[in-house]
Amino acid sequence: MESTDLSWRLLAKRQWPLALSLAGIALAELGSIDTAPGWWQIPGVLVICAISVLAPRRPFDAALALAFAIVCVALYMRFLGAAIAPHFFVSGANVSITGAAMATIAILVRESARLRAIGGTVLVLAAMVAAEVIGWPVVAAVEYTDYRPDATSYLFGACIMLVLALGTGLYFRARDNERASQLAASVAAAQNAERMALARELHDVVAHYVTAIVVHAQAGQLNREVDVLPSIAASGNEALTAMRRLVGNMRDSTSAGPAASSSLMDDVRSLATESGLPVRLSFDLRDGVPQELARSVLRLVQESLTNTQKHASAVSSVDVVLSSSDGVLRLDVRDDGVASGVPVGGSGGYGLVGMRERVELLGGTFTAGRREPTGWTVRAELPLA
Repeated sequence: MESTDLSWRLLAKRQWPLALSLAGIALAELGSIDTAPGWWQIPGVLVICAISVLAPRRPFDAALALAFAIVCVALYMRFLGAAIAPHFFVSGANVSITGAAMATIAILVRESARLRAIGGTVLVLAAMVAAEVIGWPVVAAVEYTDYRPDATSYLFGACIMLVLALGTGLYFRARDNERASQLAASVAAAQNAERMALARELHDVVAHYVTAIVVHAQAGQLNREVDVLPSIAASGNEALTAMRRLVGNMRDSTSAGPAASSSLMDDVRSLATESGLPVRLSFDLRDGVPQELARSVLRLVQESLTNTQKHASAVSSVDVVLSSSDGVLRLDVRDDGVASGVPVGGSGGYGLVGMRERVELLGGTFTAGRREPTGWTVRAELPLA
């Protein structure tokens, strides 16, 4: 047994137009009942309309119940010797029953599997035909004594209504499939964005401190008299702190605070000190820097210094220039090192890619390249707004 798991609240929100329409038609049909036995059609009509309204919860089961209810109403009306009034076709179902059958077929086609939709539709059609056959002796004895109705016109009208029901169901089915595809694409895009953000954080934050550990360890191997253990321990602690912050952001984005403090210049100074490189700082910040933008700027500076540690040798100076004017924040990081043959710890080739992605996500521009005669330059321009 299938179920669309549609809650009663959503069902009421979705089906109230159909419920009001069928109720209005059923009330209008009461005026056509002119015999006491004819009033017995009312309970059956109400049950049939209720099944149609509740059909989205279990479409195929609703089709079975609807077909059974239509046949039962036709049988007990035949037993009472009364016709369903007003009979919409030759002798059987009225407008409300026909409308309920059309709505049920549309819902079945929209929400059920293909074989179930075909089977349920055939059952409902068979029930409608059975109602015509069962009601014919009662109606013919009263209304068709002098002439016979044109069955062709009634059949043509029934085909049009069937096509309308099937077309409505197929239209909504296609729209639901399109909506599901768009939702799946949106989810995939969001997941990809999260993966890219995680990759940038791992590369820009954790890899920075791991690179520092490797650099200090190599320095200790070259010069046994230099005490590098405190630096290695400090970099390891920073790497663990960064990893915990990253995990906290992944588990609960509201629980972890931003990486940047209230002063962007102090944070850049701290990065310069931690790098162990001969960094010269220059600040000309005339505008306030938003916290999220400051965090991205720190990541750019951090990655630039990490690249200098990994890829350059004989570095005598690294210039970090941070300025702002006309609503634009500008960052320049320049070194005069010579490209080393093998980067420290190898190179994944994602540093510049991550920086470019980070800048472009913020609506800025990014360039990076070699200096003459030696060195490397990284430039970024980011809108403050």
